[in-house]
Amino acid sequence: MSDPAAPVLAIDGPSGSGKGTISRAVAGQLGWHYLDSGALYRGVGVAAGWNDIDLADPAALVRCTFDTRIAFRDLPGGEPRVLINDVDATDELRTETAGAAASAIAAIPEVRSALKDRQRAFRQQPGLVADGRDMGTVIFPDARWKVFLTASAEERADRRYKQLIGKGVSVTLAGLLREILARDARDANRPVAPLRPADDAVRIDTTGVGIDEVVARVLAVVRG
Repeated sequence: MSDPAAPVLAIDGPSGSGKGTISRAVAGQLGWHYLDSGALYRGVGVAAGWNDIDLADPAALVRCTFDTRIAFRDLPGGEPRVLINDVDATDELRTETAGAAASAIAAIPEVRSALKDRQRAFRQQPGLVADGRDMGTVIFPDARWKVFLTASAEERADRRYKQLIGKGVSVTLAGLLREILARDARDANRPVAPLRPADDAVRIDTTGVGIDEVVARVLAVVRG
């Protein structure tokens, strides 16, 4: 059960804008809970892949959503691990394949509805930092603070390129840029919960700005 009295900081933005990194850091500074909503969609996408479910079959994907158990396990000093049906799938969740699957799945209204309560259950005292694409517009429209992070597509592709190359994944910068632009278009144009800033969100462009500076700007929003 969620606690409607718990304060929420909603941080939305497109892929590669730094939502996850910034949100985790801010949650750590505040001592609050953290929701990586994208991991839920990626988790369903990974589970669908494990079960050979066609991403063009909405009914099967909705069933998969209800059948998939997704849990987060915190590790001291490290990124939380994500368990899908009791299997650690953290690394698989961060692949481009999982991201593309998540984007496709997120366009299905019944899937979004099925995941809504799971996301809201993270709202607990002393507070929640929720990152995603519709945290401030759909999941927590009453959030006390709303931030919309953005960055140029080129910068977001470059960040992802460095991240993947660092992990030994073979990718091209041009290919990543095409994928990011395509995902931006899908997310912004889907009929249900399209990616957009909430009317009362503070917009922060992270292009060329270091992580510490962005974290400081977001904390300044919360602390006034």
